Amino acid sequence: MRLHGWAFPAAVLLCASPAFAQQIPPHDEFFWLGEINKATVVINTDEGLLDKSMAPRLAAGVAKVIADGNQPGAKRPKTVITFEPLLIKAAGEDITLLHAGRSSQDMHATYRSAILRDDLLNLADQLNTTTATIVRLADKYKATVVPNYTNGVAAQPNSYGHYLLGFVAGLDRDAQRIREAYKRVDRSSMGTTVLNGTSWPLDRERMAKYLGFNAIVDNAYDASQISSVDEPVEAGAIVTSVALHTGSFIQDVMTQYAESRPWILLQEGGANTYVSSAMPQKRNPGLLIRTRTDASTAISQAEGVVMQAHNLPPGMSDPKDVKANTEMIESGIDALKGWNEVMNSLVINPERALEELNSDWTASQEVADILMRKYKLPFRVGHHFASNVVEYARQKDIKPLDFPYADAQRIYTQTVAGTPYAGDLPMSEAEFRSTLNPVAIVNDRATTGGPQPVEMARMLKEANARVAYEDTWIKDNRAHISSSLARLDTDFSKVSGQ
Repeated sequence: MRLHGWAFPAAVLLCASPAFAQQIPPHDEFFWLGEINKATVVINTDEGLLDKSMAPRLAAGVAKVIADGNQPGAKRPKTVITFEPLLIKAAGEDITLLHAGRSSQDMHATYRSAILRDDLLNLADQLNTTTATIVRLADKYKATVVPNYTNGVAAQPNSYGHYLLGFVAGLDRDAQRIREAYKRVDRSSMGTTVLNGTSWPLDRERMAKYLGFNAIVDNAYDASQISSVDEPVEAGAIVTSVALHTGSFIQDVMTQYAESRPWILLQEGGANTYVSSAMPQKRNPGLLIRTRTDASTAISQAEGVVMQAHNLPPGMSDPKDVKANTEMIESGIDALKGWNEVMNSLVINPERALEELNSDWTASQEVADILMRKYKLPFRVGHHFASNVVEYARQKDIKPLDFPYADAQRIYTQTVAGTPYAGDLPMSEAEFRSTLNPVAIVNDRATTGGPQPVEMARMLKEANARVAYEDTWIKDNRAHISSSLARLDTDFSKVSGQ
């Protein structure tokens, strides 16, 4: 089994203590410089570009530098010009023969892609975890009818599960964007040197395979001059989208905290809420606030990459900083972790939600729809009638369930008077009242993708299938990288004689 470049027997890993596990070195710049040098020894020896008699000694030098850097607290140089002196110290000047056809440009471009590749898988992993949580709760609340809002105003009744699946659809597009970007990031720049290749006949494809890449960057100029800037910018766009989805959900929940009797809140206590220092009645939604802050931080860091790349001559390093770009993606991961915590902490009051719906006229559009669909009344005429009913009801402070049918008949007659549709309200009292039932409205929807039970069952099944697919995709790519590096370890051991 292989972890972060070290090969361990399974038995050793099973008994490894947490303290030991923390010492396993990360896939950082130092790690990838080591892997690149290992692959160079193996490939150039096999290709006859490096004297086979020298290979064991040079391989030993590479191995020593890696082992020294993996010691607890040891320095782990991040650039070619700081890594190479350690190689020279370990094996002499001959080890610079490994630098045939290489440059810090293609080596740095390669490790930036490798690190960003890992970062994207980490982002995909947390995105899928959060998505799975939302899908689970969408199933739980598929029959819970709540108000939905447009332009900040209560608009229509909806299933809360259906509402959540709307966010799942947005997150699925984010997952698609990660998979698409991953293909463009999962390409090796090694062998392109500075910008136009080299006279050395390097085996770029084999190098890519050893480092776990599925392809090479085809154009040598693109490799370190253009692509290396595109990659973090594209990753930033994905982080921005993830953060926008996160913030949108958080803000929708936050709105309820302005109400005296919300229908959705966080479970109180722990890290979810905290009591105001001055006002004893207040329970501030700390978890929501922190998650919204994380989402805003992610967006600001992602936009920073764009600003650094703006008006930049090809090849400059401004937006390529590994630490900054990893932190950008980690900020997106933090926002998704917060969202996941929020979902697991929500307390929904279905009775209060239904009361909220029945206290306003969020079902009034259904009146116009029924009059058009069943009685062939033009929608705008039915809309005017329903609007007049709402206006009268609000003036008199009458709730939908209490609205007198006689007043509905009178308002209808007045609305259509003098039009080709003049006459009595065609809806019976029973039909008029059932049309204002929020639960019936949700269950009776016929649109593909609506909240009715049959469509909810279909969409939940598909959402769970996408979560499972994404989980497999992440595991397969991580396994591919791990197995590629393990193969490199095996071949490098043969050359070094270890």
